[in-house]
Amino acid sequence: MSHLFTAEHESMRDGIRKFVQQELDPHTEAWEAQGEAPLPQIFRRAGELGLLGINKPACYGGLELDFSYVMVAAETLGHAHCASIPLAIGAHLSAIPALAAHGSDDLREEFLVPAIRGETVASIGVSEAGAGSDVSAIATRARKDGGDYVIDGSKMWITNATHARWISLLVNTGDEGAPYRNKSLIVVPLDTPGVTVGKPLHKLGMHCSDTAPVFFDGVRVPRRHLIGEEGKGFIYQMEQFQHERMWACLRTLSALSDTVELTAEYVGGRRAFGRPLIDNPVIHQRLAEMQVQLEALRALAYRAGEAIVNGGEVVKLASMAKYLAGKLALDIPSACAQFFGGQGYMWESRIARMLRDLRIVAIGGGANEVMLEVIAKQMGWIGKPGKRGA
Repeated sequence: MSHLFTAEHESMRDGIRKFVQQELDPHTEAWEAQGEAPLPQIFRRAGELGLLGINKPACYGGLELDFSYVMVAAETLGHAHCASIPLAIGAHLSAIPALAAHGSDDLREEFLVPAIRGETVASIGVSEAGAGSDVSAIATRARKDGGDYVIDGSKMWITNATHARWISLLVNTGDEGAPYRNKSLIVVPLDTPGVTVGKPLHKLGMHCSDTAPVFFDGVRVPRRHLIGEEGKGFIYQMEQFQHERMWACLRTLSALSDTVELTAEYVGGRRAFGRPLIDNPVIHQRLAEMQVQLEALRALAYRAGEAIVNGGEVVKLASMAKYLAGKLALDIPSACAQFFGGQGYMWESRIARMLRDLRIVAIGGGANEVMLEVIAKQMGWIGKPGKRGA
């Protein structure tokens, strides 16, 4: 896909790189120490730069560019020393595709426009304590009452929850016997009576990305807050997941590339037994292997991105890219931390933070095991009549 990257793409990359290096990286240590980043201010700045509506309609404040520009943004933001920020921006961007594609004009004007401008932070509400990877098992429910929906239930592990103004909430609105046809997406402002945002969760990594549970107790929102058609929420959410997974893959690709580069630099300058560590074949061959794996991930991600740009089917390729990113996020930071020796085990070292932050990639947005199930189904190996038995 690199042939599609033009001077305009590179201009965008340069602008985002300056944003990262000048406005994010200098504050990483302070934000990590206090366990919080000033998301509203960061999002306002991202909105000014056009990062929150790259492929969204111009009539709602977007740049109306194709998905290849979103890929450039994800890759470039992925180099940020504070991985929590591209995670937070990715969660925000994962909350708006259904609204942009299927929401009413009034709903877009009320919620999409300020989200693109960075005037509000958005979150996406799918996971529950009893329904993470199995989206069909969510229990949160919305019942009709006159012109309103009344919502009861809870969501867990919600990124941006403590800063978000609204949440794109997946709820059950129909018959429990039809788990893929009884769900809907509803925009719920988080200052609505009955909504309670819990305390931020203490996570292994991504320390200055706020993640919290959200509880809904008789929450009443107008039925006009429904995104698209009732009962289509599962389909809309699966569409949103493809964008989320591609964003995660591309930001991870950059973070892993930095991990390898940082390690190569360290072992090149560190001497043991009379020679630089990088002269040890065990080390330089492993680093070379990592580089091959990252180039393979890049090729797969670009192929998936090209499918999105061309309007093709992307589920299989996006799932493959997300799986490979998650697998490498498990393998590469751990191996690199090993090469740092004792320094790699120090909490304040950047390689240790990379190890902590990247661990989530194999879980969030579709666990590795779920990605393999999706791929197997896309290949036609499971889930179709007549494929088993003789």
